[in-house]
Amino acid sequence: MPKKKKYISQKNDSKLLEIGRLILRFMNQNQTKIYNYKQISDGIDYKNPRQRELVIQALHKLLSTQRIKETDKGKYSINLKIEGTLTGIIDFNQSGNAYVAVENLKDDVFVHSKNVKDALQGDKVLIVTYNFKGKKMEGSVLEVLERSRTEFVGTFQLVPHKEFGFVVCDKKTINTDIFIPKDKINGAENGNKVVVKMLEWKPGDKNPEGEILQVLGAPGEHETEIHSILAEYGLPYSFPEEVELDAEKIDRRITEEEVSKRRDMRKICTFTIDPKDAKDFDDALSIQKLDNGNWEIGVHIADVSHYVVPGTMLDDEAYERATSVYLVDRVVPMLPEVLSNDVCSLRPNEDKFTFSAVFEMNDKAEVVNQWFGRTVIHSDRRFTYEEAQERIETQEGDLTEEILTLDKLAKIMRDKRIKNGAITFDRSEVRFNLNEKSEPIGVYFKISKDSNHLIEEFMLLANRKVSEFVSLKKGQPNNNTFIYRVHDDPDPAKLEALRDFVSTFGYKMDLANTKKVAESLNNLLQNVKGKGEENMIETLAMRSMSKAVYSTEPIGHYGLGFDYYSHFTSPIRRYPDLLAHRLLQHYLDGGKSPDKNELEEKSKHCSARERLAADAERDSIKFMQVKFMEKHLGETFTGVISGVAEFGFWVQIPENGAEGLIKLRDLMDDSYTYDKSTHAVYGSRTGNRYQLGQEVQIKVIKANLIQKQLDFKIVE
Repeated sequence: MPKKKKYISQKNDSKLLEIGRLILRFMNQNQTKIYNYKQISDGIDYKNPRQRELVIQALHKLLSTQRIKETDKGKYSINLKIEGTLTGIIDFNQSGNAYVAVENLKDDVFVHSKNVKDALQGDKVLIVTYNFKGKKMEGSVLEVLERSRTEFVGTFQLVPHKEFGFVVCDKKTINTDIFIPKDKINGAENGNKVVVKMLEWKPGDKNPEGEILQVLGAPGEHETEIHSILAEYGLPYSFPEEVELDAEKIDRRITEEEVSKRRDMRKICTFTIDPKDAKDFDDALSIQKLDNGNWEIGVHIADVSHYVVPGTMLDDEAYERATSVYLVDRVVPMLPEVLSNDVCSLRPNEDKFTFSAVFEMNDKAEVVNQWFGRTVIHSDRRFTYEEAQERIETQEGDLTEEILTLDKLAKIMRDKRIKNGAITFDRSEVRFNLNEKSEPIGVYFKISKDSNHLIEEFMLLANRKVSEFVSLKKGQPNNNTFIYRVHDDPDPAKLEALRDFVSTFGYKMDLANTKKVAESLNNLLQNVKGKGEENMIETLAMRSMSKAVYSTEPIGHYGLGFDYYSHFTSPIRRYPDLLAHRLLQHYLDGGKSPDKNELEEKSKHCSARERLAADAERDSIKFMQVKFMEKHLGETFTGVISGVAEFGFWVQIPENGAEGLIKLRDLMDDSYTYDKSTHAVYGSRTGNRYQLGQEVQIKVIKANLIQKQLDFKIVE
C-alpha cells in the first residue's frame, strides 16, 4: 500500500507542476497585473470545483518557490524580483548550447545544452543566472514562458516493429526529436518529410509528443524542399478561397467619378523600370520640362489603399503576411495575383490609380516644390533595367533623353547623399538560371548599375520626403504618428573591433563621431575594392551594422544618412508602405494623429515577418546552391574563408557564391584553436593559420540537400 500512495503523490505532483506552468504562462501575458484564484482558474480554463482546488494547490507551490507573490490575501502576481532570474529569448547554436538575449543586457547569457530544460529555438524563457567557476555569467532555464512556435518541419522515422515513431527536425537548432504515437501518425510513411505539431511536453519526459499535420513528400525532392522552407517559416503556399473571392469582387473600373477626385497625369510621359522577370510593377516615373526650365518629376506608386481597405478579409490576410517572399523559383505574394500582377500593377498602356510624390527639381537636383496626393496615370513604356542601362550607355533608343535626364539628377542626389553620411554597400546578389523543372543550371550575380541606382535614388527621395512631410511643420517635429523605417547607429564595440582588425591590413578608421564613422566606412569599402581582403572586410563592416526595422519612433536611418525615412514606394509587396499610404491620406484630409501603440504593434509584426521572409529567401538560395554543387562533388575550387567559429570555418567559392563548412576535426595536420579577435584558427604545433578572407584550395566532398549544407576539405 505505501508504494501505491507514493505513486499517486508523484502523479499529483507532476499534475501540479503542469498546472503551475499554465498559471505562469497566463500570468506572464501581463506581468504587472494582480489576479485572484478564480481569475487564474478561468484564464487557464480550469473551471469546475475539483480543478479549482488543484489551481489553489499549484498556487501554493509557486508561492513556496517564489515564482509568484501574494500581494494581498488571495491576490497574486508574478514575482519579477526573484534573485538572479532574467527573462529573454533563447537562441540555440548547432552544438546544442544556447544564448538568451535579455532586454537592456549588453551581453547574451550563455546556457549549456544540459541546462536548457524543455526550451526550443526562439522561446521566451525564465533563466536563473550564476557565475560558473568565476567565469562570465551563465544561466539555466527555469521555465518556458511562451513558445515561439509549435509547428516544425522534419523527417518521420517509424520505429521498426513498434507502433510509434519520431520526427527528426530539419533545423539543428531544434534540439529534440518529437514522439509520434500510433494514432497521431496520420498516414505518414517512414522517411517522409512532414509538418508536425507539438502537442505537449510533460515534466520528466525526454521528448515532447506531437501529431503529424501534413506529409510534404520525399526528402531531397525539389517541391518537397521548397514547401519545407515555406512550412518551416509558417509561410502560406496559397490564399484562402474566401480571400481570392474577395479580391475577384474588387471594382477595377477607372470611373470618371473617381478620376475627378484625383490629379490627372495621364498625358505626361511616364514609364516603369523593373527586373526583366517582374510582374508586380509598384512604381513608375514621369518627367516633363516646365516653362521655368525646371523639371517636374513624378514618383507614382500603385494606389493599393484604394482597393485594399481596413476591416476586409483581404486586408487581414495582407497584414498577416506583411510582405511578399521571393524564393529562388517562386514568389509568395502579399496580395492575390489579381491585385499584385493586374489591378494594382502599373502595366504599360493602361490607366491606373496611383499615389504620387511630385517634385519640381532644378538642374542641381534640388527640390524647389513638392506635392503629394492621389493621381491617375498612363504608363507609356515598360523598361527592363537592362534596356534602361543600354540607353544610359549608348545614348540611343526611345525615351533616351528622359532617361539620361533622370540619370543625371539621380547621380547628383547619390553623391550628395554619400557626402552627407550615407554608407554604400554595393554587394552583388547571387541568382540562378533554372530549367523547366526549376533546377539550377547556372549561377550569375546581380550587380547594381546606373539604371538600378536611378530608380533607387528617386524611391529614396519619395520615401524621405513623405516621411518629412508627415513628421515636420516648419522644420520642427509635430509628433504625428507615422510608421518609419529606422536604422540605429552601429554598436561602438563592434566598430572598435573592426577598426583594430583592419589596422593590421594598414587601413585607418576615425570613430570620433557619426559623420567620421560614415566617411571612414565608405573610404574603407572603396579602398578594399579588388583586393584579397575585400570580401572579408565588407562582411565584417556589414556585421558591425544594426538591423533596419519598422517603428513609430523616428530615430533616423543611419545607413542612408536620413533623419526621417519611411517605406512608401512598394505597397504591393510590403504592408508598412500600405500603412504609410493610409496615414498620409489621413493627414492630407486634415485628420488628427491616431493612437501610436496600435501602430507600434503593427510595426513589430511587420519587422518580424520581414525577418522570417529574409530567412526563407536565404534558405532557398542555400538549397539551390547545394543542388547546383551536387554536380561538382569531388571537384577542386579556389575559395575564400567567409566565416570562422570554434568548430570550423566556412569557405565561399567566388565564382558561384556556394559556401561550405570545413570542420576543425577534419584537419589532420594539427590541433587548431579558434581566436575570436583575429577571426582565425591557429595550429598549436605547426602555427598554420586559417583566417577570414584568406584564399584556400578546397574539394567538394558532400552536398546535403536536407540540411542545405556543403562540406569541403582543404586541398594542399
